[in-house]
Amino acid sequence: MLLKDIGVAVVGTGFIGPVHVEGLRRAGVRVTGVLGSSLEKSQASAESLGLPKGYQDLEEILNDADVHSVHITTPNRFHFDQASAVMQAGKHVMCEKPLAMDSKESAELVQRAADSGVVAGVNYNIRYYPLCREAAERRRSGQLGDVFHVAGSYVQDWLFHPTDFNWRVLSEEGGELRAVADVGTHWLDLIQYITGLEIAEVCADLQTVYPERQRPTGGVKTFSSKLTKTVATQTVAIDTDDYGCVMLRFANGARGVVWVSQVTAGRKNCVRFEIAGSAQSLAWDSESPNSLWIGHRDTPNESLIRDPGLLSAGARAITNYPGGHNEGFPDTFKQCFREFYSYIAAGDFGAPRLFPTFADGHREIQLCEAILASHRQRGWVRVSGH
Repeated sequence: MLLKDIGVAVVGTGFIGPVHVEGLRRAGVRVTGVLGSSLEKSQASAESLGLPKGYQDLEEILNDADVHSVHITTPNRFHFDQASAVMQAGKHVMCEKPLAMDSKESAELVQRAADSGVVAGVNYNIRYYPLCREAAERRRSGQLGDVFHVAGSYVQDWLFHPTDFNWRVLSEEGGELRAVADVGTHWLDLIQYITGLEIAEVCADLQTVYPERQRPTGGVKTFSSKLTKTVATQTVAIDTDDYGCVMLRFANGARGVVWVSQVTAGRKNCVRFEIAGSAQSLAWDSESPNSLWIGHRDTPNESLIRDPGLLSAGARAITNYPGGHNEGFPDTFKQCFREFYSYIAAGDFGAPRLFPTFADGHREIQLCEAILASHRQRGWVRVSGH
């Protein structure tokens, strides 16, 4: 099977849905259409994206023999039911994170994926920056050495004002955690992927900067609030986190710390990490994603640019442009989807799955639950399974 032979429908027409459509197209996968919250939204999105169909409902997608896989980019509370329905229909599924609202749901999705025999992935796209994979390859090859400790952050400012609003700030829509679950899980997944280590214990301190926000009487898309003209609003109580700091203990004894914010002025979408190993250190910043800092004790430090001729074979596999021709955020979706659908096209579902799986998504939700429990208990909490 070729990638172009695989038909994919995208559920969700907000900020991230069209990003999936673009990534799929660039990966060489055929997009059959999109589904919004209404037929009108579906049709309008299909027209603006140049797609053949705006679906009426999920049932129409599941009954479409031309659809082999479904991407779920809806609010978090819909993920469990939609992913379950897709797998029951025998179609592959790629779900946005977090995978579900709690670990009971995510564990059930892991089991249903195994029982159904379909291929199921979670879109942890940050793994697919070439230099993030290069960092992982350096760990695998022994160049990094043993991991001593890790530090980093994921910082944004799109909810900086109390008048900034999105469904994600509501616990009934996105879950009890917000900044940590929305963007912090990307960092947590990335660090465990690079280091090959699992986080066993957490100690968290969370903060809701704005206990109240102003909710527009209409809707607001993610990242669009500063572009929206003044509209009528209503005051809404907020109990989700704008900021969080989490200390980490890995299963092998290594330590770490991460802080997450969606109210840091000037930081639009900044992911950073620094990993201290016994042989060298590695540091990376998503605002300068085409260079990897390599630290040494006894020789000069290095700055590795994203050039396929200089990278390991693993990182080269997700690098499409020569050095100096930068690759960024949209390319990570393309590379994630290309790896996911190349696996499906190969047809050997017993082979190792290099893309993020439902098991990875379940693990992240277990982490989130431990982080929330730690914040409430004001102490260290062991992650389920450790």
